[in-house]
Order: sequence, then structure tokens, then C-alpha cells
Amino acid sequence: MSEPILVLNCGSSSIKFALFDPGLDPLPRVPMWSGRLEGIGSSSARLVAGGAPPVAVALDAQQPYASALQRVRSCVEQRTRGLPPAAVAHRVVHGGSKYDAPLRIDAAVLADLREYVALAPLHQPYALQAIEVLQAELPGVPQVACFDTAFHRTLPQVEQMLPLPHALWERGIRRYGFHGLSYEYMAIALAERHGDAARGRTIVAHLGSGASLCAMHGLRSVATTMGFSAVDGLMMGTRCGSLDPGVLLHLMEVEGYDARRLSQLLYHESGLLGVSGLSSSPQPLLAAEATDARARAALELYVRRVVREIGGLAAALGGLDMLAFTAGIGEHSAPLRERICGALGWLGLQVDDAANRADAATISKPGSRVRVVVEPTNEEWVMASHALNLVHPA
Repeated sequence: MSEPILVLNCGSSSIKFALFDPGLDPLPRVPMWSGRLEGIGSSSARLVAGGAPPVAVALDAQQPYASALQRVRSCVEQRTRGLPPAAVAHRVVHGGSKYDAPLRIDAAVLADLREYVALAPLHQPYALQAIEVLQAELPGVPQVACFDTAFHRTLPQVEQMLPLPHALWERGIRRYGFHGLSYEYMAIALAERHGDAARGRTIVAHLGSGASLCAMHGLRSVATTMGFSAVDGLMMGTRCGSLDPGVLLHLMEVEGYDARRLSQLLYHESGLLGVSGLSSSPQPLLAAEATDARARAALELYVRRVVREIGGLAAALGGLDMLAFTAGIGEHSAPLRERICGALGWLGLQVDDAANRADAATISKPGSRVRVVVEPTNEEWVMASHALNLVHPA
């Protein structure tokens, strides 16, 4: 085995990892081995790797994340028999206005990225911690940052602007967009599968625990729902999405919320979980909605927010040729796809019920004015490809 490329996607409660073999050309889209350590910070942390049954993991209660990183590294070393990686690719959620392409990380880059921690608190600090640990423990191995904001650097300026004083624009207060690694893959995969149909007016719905939409034209981002931070836009699993700023002022002035309490509310206690009081995942809510009014309301609001934003992006595109669903909910929740598409019939969109239930690659009827498709995303392969190109350029 040649030295593998290690891909890390570090979140606040989980670390996903994958190994790719750079000795194969082209780079395979399926990793040679992958896994995740989840439940970090809880008493039920577990490791799932290579299709084996989950294994309970005891982490250091004082430093759970550092302990989790060490466990992941030990697991990877066992798999590679001690062979060091050729490079480590890190998902870095926020690259700010400075970084618009993947790059090797040095001390100056790392210092810059710390400035964006407050804008992506669920991911940025944990990715940076992993980078720091691996820089110290693997000093000769290139560390590569792959930015979730980079794909959206093609947004026209009017889509980046916020209606605030210009001085704040100059200080970087603007709309950046996120989930860019997923959308970058979708731009590749949709063109391969659907050809010129994907190069027209396309909206991609990345619906997972985090959720956003991206309007593409010519396979480039021209509008998106997430903005300055990854809490903007659609209603998500635990994040609220777009919110009247007057609510925040009220919570501070009347309810006594400070910044820390607001952050906890907006990122961890809202969305499907907050409205339903039951779950941040649609599946339990779908099972309970017949008898649970809050579960039913949470799903109705979720679908309504997606539908309204698709309508807005279709207007920005001047019409719609393709709607693509991806990520965990988008790829696997036929009931939510059905409800979203059912509310978009005015666009000339018609879904084939059997194809939708089967999670088929194309779920629209032949006569549908808008082609509706389901395409699994592959952020890990995008990151591995970037690392390979930086370490061994063609």
C-alpha cells in the first residue's frame, strides 16, 4: 500500500475519517477505509470503522476531544500498519474573504483561521485543534485545509452584500455561504450523470443535520441560503436558520440573554429539536406526527422554509431546470422530498412516487418541466483530491 491520504472532518461531537489510496489513477471515489468517532463529550462515545459493529469508547473526561483525536489516530495507524499519511486533508468550514482555494497549512494560515472560530463554532475550533495536534505529532506530513466557503467565491457581489454600513463590509461582514465541498462535488457529479441539463438553472438542496440550498448556473454558485455564518438560512436539526434580528434584541434586552446563551440557543436548541421537543432528526418526527402536534408542526415548518427558499432562488435564477437533493435527509427521506416537491408544483415540477420511494437517481416524471434528482454527496473525495493535487501536482 502506498502512503494514504487521510481525510478528517471534525465537528463538535464527532470526528469522521477516511483513507484514500493516491497510488491509483484516477483517485477512487470510494475510500479504501473510513469511519467515525461519535458522541464526543458524552458518556456514550463510540467508534464505527470499516463496517464493523460500533465499539464503545472511554474518553478522558477532562480533555474529551484530544482523547478522541488520539483514539482516531491509533485506529488509523493500526489500519495502515504504522505507515504515515502522504497528507492530511482537513475540512475547514470558514476561510473568510482571504482563502478561496485549498492550501497547505503553516503557522500564518493557522493564525488567520483562528479569527473565524466565532463564525463557525460547531466546526472551526475542532478542525484547528486537529491540525495543531497533527502538526506536532507528524511534523513532516503536509496538512491541507479545504474550505467550505471557497466554492461560493463566484457569488456576485450583490449576493455577498448585507444591508449594513459599508465600513462593516470592509471588515469582512458579508455573506460567505457554506457546504461548499458538498456543492463542489455535486457540480462534478451532476454534470457527469445529467450532462448539459445540469449546466442550466440548478438548485442543490443539501439537507442534513446542517442544511442549505445553492443556486448554480453553469455549475457555479450564484446564490445560496447560508450567509455570514452557518446558522443562517434554512431550519436545521438544531440550528434555527434565518431569524428576525429583533428577536435577538428582545432576548438580550428583556430576557437577559448574553452572547454565550444566544449561541447555545441558536446552534444547539433550535430547529427541528427546538420546535418538536423530541428530535433533531426527521425520522422520529415522521413516526410521531400523527399523534404529536409539535412533531407535526416542526416538519411543516421545515418543509415550508425549504419551499420558500427554493422559490426565492428560482426567482434569482430566472427559472428552474433541475432540483437536486443530497446529504443525509436529501438522499434518504422520501417523505420530505415528496412534501417539498408537492409544494413546488407551480414550477411545473412532477415527481414519480415509485422512483422517489426507491431513492432513484431521477425521481421526476418524464413530462416534468423541472428534472428532480437525488445524488449522494462525497465531500471526502473532494478533499482527498485537493490534497493529492497539492502534494503531487499533475
